[in-house]
Parts: sequence; C-alpha cells; structure tokens
Amino acid sequence: MPNYEKLYHLMVNAAEDAIKAMESGSFWEAKQILITAELRAEEACVGTEEE
Repeated sequence: MPNYEKLYHLMVNAAEDAIKAMESGSFWEAKQILITAELRAEEACVGTEEE
C-alpha cells in the first residue's frame, strides 16, 4: 500500500519548489520539478502495488 503521507510531502515540496522557480522566471525548471515529482510518486505507487 502506498505511503500517502510521503507522497503528499513529495508533491507539496515539489509544488513549493516549482512556485519559487516560476517567481524567478524559470518556468522550464518549474516544469521539470513537477514532472520529476510526478514520476517519483507514480513509481512509488506502482512499486507498492506490485509487491
């Protein structure tokens, strides 16, 4: 079963980092931060389902 608390923190931290990047005009970096977090969360969910 996925650890939803860990996933929540992962996504919230990524959102905060992406907002900071956007505030400094780095939209490409913000996009990459969010994509990376999404992939990490997806891997965590898929990995726990297979176990």
